Amino acid sequence: MKIIIAGAGRIGLALTKVLSEEGHDITLIDRNADIIYNASNTYDVICVEGNATIAETLIEAGAETADLLIAATQQDEVNMVCGISAKKLGTREVIVRVRETEYMKQSEFLRNALGITFIINPEYECAKEISRILRFPSAARVEIFSKSSTELVEHRVRENGKLDGVQLKDLERLFRAKVLVGVVKRGEQVFVPNGDFVLKGGDTLEITGPSGEVRKFFISAGEYRRPIKDAIIMGGGRISVYLASLLIDSDIDVTVIEMDREQCERFCDLVPKATVICGDGTSNEVLLEENIHKTGGFVALTGDDGDNIVTSLYAAKSGVEKIVTKVNRDHYSEIIDKTVLESLVTPKNVIAQQIARYVRAMDNSQAGGMESLYRIADGKAEALEFKVSEGSKCIGIPLKDLKIRKDMIVAAIIHGSKAHIPNGSSVIAEGDHVIVITAAGRLNDLDSIIEGSAG
Repeated sequence: MKIIIAGAGRIGLALTKVLSEEGHDITLIDRNADIIYNASNTYDVICVEGNATIAETLIEAGAETADLLIAATQQDEVNMVCGISAKKLGTREVIVRVRETEYMKQSEFLRNALGITFIINPEYECAKEISRILRFPSAARVEIFSKSSTELVEHRVRENGKLDGVQLKDLERLFRAKVLVGVVKRGEQVFVPNGDFVLKGGDTLEITGPSGEVRKFFISAGEYRRPIKDAIIMGGGRISVYLASLLIDSDIDVTVIEMDREQCERFCDLVPKATVICGDGTSNEVLLEENIHKTGGFVALTGDDGDNIVTSLYAAKSGVEKIVTKVNRDHYSEIIDKTVLESLVTPKNVIAQQIARYVRAMDNSQAGGMESLYRIADGKAEALEFKVSEGSKCIGIPLKDLKIRKDMIVAAIIHGSKAHIPNGSSVIAEGDHVIVITAAGRLNDLDSIIEGSAG
């Protein structure tokens, strides 16, 4: 597809990287000549220097024939004007980044009145991801499929724990739960394992199953952590506002520590049920005063990666049960010891993944339309949800006879509202939702899992 990205900040560049790797024709617009120069030398994309709200710039970028424009500058108003202009020029679909709470309250009106296809709020999406992790602290990351009937959770195998040395075909017998390990990351290697695969301490697992079965598995495996009752959030920015509201709605007590007094006052107005402390969240004296050693969860959300990492390490040393650390730079994910800080969240990647999911769905008009997409195992594998349409080649054939391609696995089948982990005799029916995990590259549709089909 022909895609225009307006704004070459963190999110714009993350989208440029992901969508160009997906094989789309990308044109990047930014007003900053240095940023455009660096992007042109880094990515195989067309770069246009200019103001994305001006028709001439959009025409130069090809808006008259573009399939999609993503407006991702730092300013909401610029994004909306850019989106409206592109739509008027002929761009088929428009995604607009909006950050202000007041605009988000009018999102339905803005979509209908301005012709915007999709409004996305990076801070809110990031807060939702963190909230899922805190509500299920046994996992390093939690993704949901098919209206929450099925979960995909990331978990690291403890050395000498109950999972260390277990053969996958024995999981259900040993732990009395119907789950599936779809991906194992061991060092830099990624496996889509079969039943003979033996788990080792240090492996990172991607586990799929119905929500109740996943919890049953963690309890039986001795890896279950009780839901937290309270949390400290360091930093009072937009993500913290959304996160505090989500946690309070889940009956979790929230304390926010923020240095800027004006920001504290604004936070109190926006989230009156939160306890707001005006102080330095990196100070161990402040954290001790707030009883960090008795706190269930700690979330580091300042704009400084170093402060977030160091304070999270202090929280771990203090015995906090669940810690989530925001980092903006990808390389930190590679150097941080995930046995200590297992839950890292990078906002730009959260949004890039969500928009890539939408773009993949736009690009697919064949049987078995994609509804969800998650990049897992540090981006080396994908978990996808397809709705099975009439005419799919997968309908009515037992999985053992389907000749599924190497490095792919059908992880779950959802029939109606009930999810189950399939076996060789399981059959896919029209209207089912099917979750596929692959380390073999891009899938456009469900039928691509069959040998000989195009990816």
